[in-house]
Formats: sequence, structure tokens, C-alpha cells
Amino acid sequence: MREPTIARNYAEALFESGERTGNTESYADLVEAVAGAIAADDRVRTVLESPRVTKAQKQEILSQALGSRAPEPFVRFLRAVVKRGRQGIFGAIAHEFLGLVDVKLNRVHASVILARKPDPELQQEIAERLSRIVGKTVVSHVREDRAILGGIIVRMGDRVMDGSLRRKMLMLRRKMLGA
Repeated sequence: MREPTIARNYAEALFESGERTGNTESYADLVEAVAGAIAADDRVRTVLESPRVTKAQKQEILSQALGSRAPEPFVRFLRAVVKRGRQGIFGAIAHEFLGLVDVKLNRVHASVILARKPDPELQQEIAERLSRIVGKTVVSHVREDRAILGGIIVRMGDRVMDGSLRRKMLMLRRKMLGA
């Protein structure tokens, strides 16, 4: 099996566990936190990937780190991932799991680029308008890029909506040069 298929299988197993226990959304927060910790901290990643640290030690480290912060089924899941030597693909497992949660909650993620940092009201209005357009709850991830000069660029999956001033000026330039 290939890595994405394996990650998807683990994610589905965790998702089913979350659905049975009613903890799917809290599992999403935990998965995101654990994957973020692994990606952000070289020491954590090194310990989890090191062949010098036994699987039992890795399992114990994870159990102690999560302690009472995570439900027992979630901790057992992490221990199973380590037991089978799949901790190296935990980022992919987290990505797949969060995708399943998004489908359940009928939401999509949108990358939004603006020329300046928006205030919270504008950010909320953008998310609401995009939600009406796509018919799903939109979680917007806003970033600033002064190079677009003004307007907005939205990317959802493979769909890009470019309403930037830079693009409009380039189109106007092409029309003027072509005429």
C-alpha cells in the first residue's frame, strides 16, 4: 500500500472512533495539535523517528504528554500508530482526518489574499459571502500580499477567483496594446 492510502485508513479508523464516542470535533483539535507539535518541534520529530527510542518508550512519551488532555481512545489510537511504526506519516493522517471532519461539517477551506490585513468584520463578511456562493461553511485563511495592489484573490481547492487590481490592470494593458 502507498502512504496516502495507509494514512486514509488510519484517519477513517480514528473518525469512526470519534463518531462512536461523540468526540469527532475534539479529536480534530487534538490531531491538529499533535501534528503541529511534530511538525514544529525538531526534538519531538527526532524522538518519534529515532530507531534508538523503542516503540514502547515512544508510546509512553505520547501517553504522558497527552495525559488527561485527551480521551483514552485517542491515546490508544496514537499508541497503535506508533506500535505499527507509522508515526512518520502522522501529518498525512491528520490531513486526511481533518478532511473527513470537513465533509461531515459541510465546510471548505479558502485561501484569501488581500492587499492589506483585514479587520475581523471584513474577514467575517468575506467568509459569509463565500459561504453563500458555495453553499457550504467557508473557513477562510487570510494572508496579506501588497503586490496585488487591491481587491481579493480566493482559492478553494482547484478553483481560483482573481478579483485583484493587479490582474485587472494587466487585462486593461493587454486590451490597450492589442487595439
